[in-house]
Amino acid sequence: MKVYIETYGCALNKADSSLMKALLLNRGHEVLENLNDADVVVINTCTVRMDSEERILKRLRQLVKILNGRKLVITGCMVSTQPYTLKQITPTASLISPQNITKVVEVIESPNVENLIVGIRDTSQLLCSIDGRVASIPIAEGCVGDCSYCIVKLARRRLTSYKPELIINSVREAVSKGAVEVELTAQDTAAYGLDLGGMNLPKLVREVVDRVEGNYMIRIGMANPNTLRPILDELIEVLKEPKVFKYLHIPLQSGDDKVLKIMKRWYTSEDFINIVRELRRKIPGINIATDIIVGHPGEGDEEFENTLNVINTVQPDKVHIAQYTPRPRTESSKMAQVSEQIKKKRSTLLTKIVEEIGMKINKEYIGSIAKPLIISKNTKKNTVLGRLFNYKLVVINDVEFNESPVLLTDATFYDLRGTYIKQY
Repeated sequence: MKVYIETYGCALNKADSSLMKALLLNRGHEVLENLNDADVVVINTCTVRMDSEERILKRLRQLVKILNGRKLVITGCMVSTQPYTLKQITPTASLISPQNITKVVEVIESPNVENLIVGIRDTSQLLCSIDGRVASIPIAEGCVGDCSYCIVKLARRRLTSYKPELIINSVREAVSKGAVEVELTAQDTAAYGLDLGGMNLPKLVREVVDRVEGNYMIRIGMANPNTLRPILDELIEVLKEPKVFKYLHIPLQSGDDKVLKIMKRWYTSEDFINIVRELRRKIPGINIATDIIVGHPGEGDEEFENTLNVINTVQPDKVHIAQYTPRPRTESSKMAQVSEQIKKKRSTLLTKIVEEIGMKINKEYIGSIAKPLIISKNTKKNTVLGRLFNYKLVVINDVEFNESPVLLTDATFYDLRGTYIKQY
């Protein structure tokens, strides 16, 4: 059968879509880039924010009108958290929760409507599927947190780590198929191995770089401060490895300790500051990304000002900003809410600050010569994309993959621009 997969949301969802693609291809099915000729349409959903959920529901209503009897399969976090809503809109769709994602082939091949909502994730297999030269490999499902605002914990459940050997084999397969960037993803990579005993994230990454040969770089996915602290010294040593990007995504969420407590984040703003300082002291040029939720219940003017102070103190390379949206069945949704007007105003102010910080940092690269890892090309824009040693994105004004050094000539708050040096 011909299958089209449409994915929304985080790196884990993208990894799940890659897994589904690999399972389908192994079975002999064809995975298409558009739905026009597809026999089956798979929508991999995200429920982390209200706006993304509304966009998905709108898309499902469109599909009901145009599929004309073709099979519709819905996967992802919305299946676990809002199955009844999905069934109201798409009564003939089959539902597969994240825990049952490895059963996608049998659902697609079944003549019946299947609803696989409960269950435990099968972590006995981890197939590799790459997108061009980039592979995304999940190392764990679920997390150990209990954040008051988070609905994903209801969908992804508690922490279940993949066995190291499975991950190593998956990385090896990805590299053999041409991947040069390998992303290790999870809701919280720093929690990896807490359920295995004797294994943790630094040990896993060390095993990968020691045992998998080839020209590739490892990118470590999001790591929460509270689970990162106990392994920080060990992880710093691993980050020094040539095959590991000098990059960490450490979500702060709020720079105010009272709000962090309301969020049930289990660290302080000072903990976050100290982690970043230690990383920068021992890993020169490390690229630090973080997340901020603006307008969470309990955030007044003083609390927001504390967040601005932490951002100005730490000067992260990149900040992902999200205005808080209440999610059903979460503690935060039952608390007194910050007005939409205030959230928008604070988000605008914070965005201006973080863009100025990002621009200032990236401008320091102008005039330098680098040799980025080339990951993709954009034929429409006649550019090639690469990553520096610290995962900084470089847009190269050329159409060919090239191993030549690059002169960095310009910068935005988001990326760097450059041209190949033909004679070096």
